[in-house]
Amino acid sequence: LPVAKCEFFNAGGSVKDRISLRMVEEAERAGVLQPGDTIIEPTSGNTGIGLALAAAVKGYRCVIVMPEKMSTEKVDVLRALGAEIVRTPTNARFDSPESHVGVAWRLRNEIPNSHILDQVRCGAGLSACSERGLQWALRERGLCWGAGWRHPCSKTGGCTGDRRALPDRAPTLSLQIIGVDPEGSILAEPEELNRTEQTGYEVEGIGYDFIPTVLDRAVVDRWLKCNDEQSFAFARMLISQEGLLCGGSSGSAMAAAVKAAQDLREGQRCVVLLPDSVRNYM
Repeated sequence: LPVAKCEFFNAGGSVKDRISLRMVEEAERAGVLQPGDTIIEPTSGNTGIGLALAAAVKGYRCVIVMPEKMSTEKVDVLRALGAEIVRTPTNARFDSPESHVGVAWRLRNEIPNSHILDQVRCGAGLSACSERGLQWALRERGLCWGAGWRHPCSKTGGCTGDRRALPDRAPTLSLQIIGVDPEGSILAEPEELNRTEQTGYEVEGIGYDFIPTVLDRAVVDRWLKCNDEQSFAFARMLISQEGLLCGGSSGSAMAAAVKAAQDLREGQRCVVLLPDSVRNYM
């Protein structure tokens, strides 16, 4: 059976907490963020929650720009943390001025002393990712020769950071990174995998309609596509049969892990990342 790393036990309830804190701390060290400044971020929600947590503790104003498809629960948590919310059309292309990315940059130009920490380009997320995932897998789970690390791919480069950390963390380890991408997204390779008439998907927080700067697709050894039906079915199975209160992208990762685990040989191990909690999707 796959071994799962449950990232929903983090303070903000998702894999994005360490990434968000690292981006804030790096911006402070670089002298970009000053007391009283404003943090703006276009996000599907979890990075926004992580940034809002840091902003609440450190005293920054926080403005989060989210597509309308993202859940009400995420909005409620963000507001409880003191963040301001701006919603944008879900079907707006990333390069449209109406998209959450376009609106965030417009606000950046309008609000004095404001900064977009930019999870899709920020290298700080890579180091946070590598410290997060592989340290646990290597130390606690005995990740071994020929093992598989199943990673749902989003915008902050988690699979990129994990793979790049390998030579330093475990130079003799033979590891296969499997990226999970929803049908309707264009992150997977080869490009033939992305050919579909489907243009949207309900699962939140993974996939995109452009290739983020921080995502190096070459580090992924194998890509698997997952549709909404599979994602939500596996998420519900994890909840009802394993008692793991995880969200839809966790279902995507587990669906891919179960499929890929069929290729494991005796003595090999499969580790899967479960990004967030069902709390955001009730």
